[in-house]
Amino acid sequence: MMELETTEQLQGFKNGDFTVFHFTADWCPDCRFLDPILPTIENEHPEITFVTIDRDKFIDVCVGMDIFGIPSFVAFKNGNEVGRFVSKERKTKEEIEQFLHTL
Repeated sequence: MMELETTEQLQGFKNGDFTVFHFTADWCPDCRFLDPILPTIENEHPEITFVTIDRDKFIDVCVGMDIFGIPSFVAFKNGNEVGRFVSKERKTKEEIEQFLHTL
């Protein structure tokens, strides 16, 4: 999974064919719960570019995208937001898969 390194990259990812942003933080136990699950999900969806955004490094990005709970996911296609799975609750592989299938 790619990781956002600069705020300048953000718009490029948003304008891509199909990008899902994963908002996370090192200290978040529910985020760490997803670590072994996300590579499998990424491999099962080669049509999607997955990008991790560290909440602590990019707090302004999170605020600008109304991300106040982690882990959270926001999907973009060709510059338009097409879905979000945003909450402070722990997510399961099944819930993430269901979210991706609604896009």
